[in-house]
Amino acid sequence: MKIRMTLCAAGLSQLVFVSAVVAQQGAPLLTYRELIQLYKQDVPPRPLQLKLNHLLTTPFVSNQAAAAGRRPLKPVSTELGKFLRVAQWNIERGLEFDAVMLAFTDPRRFTALMENKGSKASAEERTRIAEQIGILKAADVVVLNEVDWGMNRTLFRNVAAQLASAFGMNYAYGVEFVEVDPITMGLDQRILIREVEETYTQPGATKAETIAHIKRVMRPDPARYHGLHGTAILSRYRLENVQLLPFKFQGHDWYLDEKKKESDFAKLEGKASDALFKEQMIRQVRRGGRMMLLADIVDPELPSGRVTVVATHLEDETSPKNRRQQLDEMLNRIRNINHPVILAGDMNTSTHDAMPISMSRAIKQRIGSGKWWAEEGATSALKYGTPAGWIYDASFGAIGFARKVDDPTEHSIPLLGENAEAKFFVDLDKFRFADGAYFDFRGESERSSNGHGGKLADSNQRGEKGFAPTNELGKTAGPIGQYKLDWIFVRAAAQSGYRFAPHFGRTLKELNFGIPGRISDHSPITADVPFQEPPMAGGKLRTISRAQ
Repeated sequence: MKIRMTLCAAGLSQLVFVSAVVAQQGAPLLTYRELIQLYKQDVPPRPLQLKLNHLLTTPFVSNQAAAAGRRPLKPVSTELGKFLRVAQWNIERGLEFDAVMLAFTDPRRFTALMENKGSKASAEERTRIAEQIGILKAADVVVLNEVDWGMNRTLFRNVAAQLASAFGMNYAYGVEFVEVDPITMGLDQRILIREVEETYTQPGATKAETIAHIKRVMRPDPARYHGLHGTAILSRYRLENVQLLPFKFQGHDWYLDEKKKESDFAKLEGKASDALFKEQMIRQVRRGGRMMLLADIVDPELPSGRVTVVATHLEDETSPKNRRQQLDEMLNRIRNINHPVILAGDMNTSTHDAMPISMSRAIKQRIGSGKWWAEEGATSALKYGTPAGWIYDASFGAIGFARKVDDPTEHSIPLLGENAEAKFFVDLDKFRFADGAYFDFRGESERSSNGHGGKLADSNQRGEKGFAPTNELGKTAGPIGQYKLDWIFVRAAAQSGYRFAPHFGRTLKELNFGIPGRISDHSPITADVPFQEPPMAGGKLRTISRAQ
């Protein structure tokens, strides 16, 4: 697909990040002392509780890009005419910040980063990666999950603001969780240091170097630590009517339930070091809960002049039934919208009650992208990062996490019984807005990115069997588990025809795996929605090029 567009030059230095932060509007941040108090006190004083609630219900918004004259790219193709490209990516906190930034802006510098990290990608793979960067560069709306602000592991960056500034975009950021775990805050390094002292077996760095690295990265920094983790909407369109709406139903209490883990495993200290370390790494004590972030983009060329973008991240530490309850709550919130809607995010449709994780990933997510544990399958200072490493099995056995879930929309999986996630998609398919409109579930092969048809193939890429996975456990898992967790759903402009209906859904796996160890534990996805009825005769493409 040939695209005609004008790309804005993306400044990539630290200086470019200042304007977005200055223009930001939102709630007051918590002090370091207040964060410690939120960890220690199950029931905080009322003024602190009110301040926390304000932070969890007030979005941070910056339209600085629009004020500076930045405009949407509005790419054009022979198949669709002028269209909106939307991207969605769970960026795993922004641990590989430079890679995420360059994936949307600069294929040449991305290639240099690949080289610096020791990539062994072939010439063909590099060509495909460059094509996928071109796809992301054309996105005018980007939904990001797992976005940090003021965390040790991501060098205290305001990830949403800095990425938006680098992309020349406006942004809205919603706080999902306030991280108050003592290890995450850098207040308790004992468990990490003790584990290195007791189990260090690998070459590549001395025990002393590894301990020094932990102390340096996890040093408490009250002036810069904000402990925020959430979801963002980035857009070259101005953002209006931004709302941050926590779900009333939370399938997991990330404060009380996680503190209970700490209490239970504290009894094992000195008796079961491995078990204690594993649980401490997986545990995440934090205040807040799952939510939805809504924002309108406005432009006279859009159908009805307005599109509502709904970004969410449904609970993973709960059952498919409970995720469905969060979905139903979200659908009820948006039922009365009478113009096009784009719903995107990490829906955690794993068919399980929790997602497994390799220990090397858990360490990286806790401490950041240090060279001792950054690359999966590479030599690690801790024994859990080796190729024979350990897999956290929170709620199901080896058969459960190792199996490949090809299609969570199907009602059953041969030999493995009923698919508990299928009702999620039944509810979404049956849902009707107040005016009778609905989400487009068509899957015509001519309107897919690779010629594979089937339910939702227009908006989400399918493969030979089921959907292209967006999440994979990685090499340390032994048998690799693959999951389709991330989705884009579109309410079209009309109940017939293809105006503002999703086309050419893609999963950009090659780009994500272009950096050794992966950029994120999720791959980005995109979909294209045409402003007008696309110029396709009889539903057939006149010409097609799948790369762009």
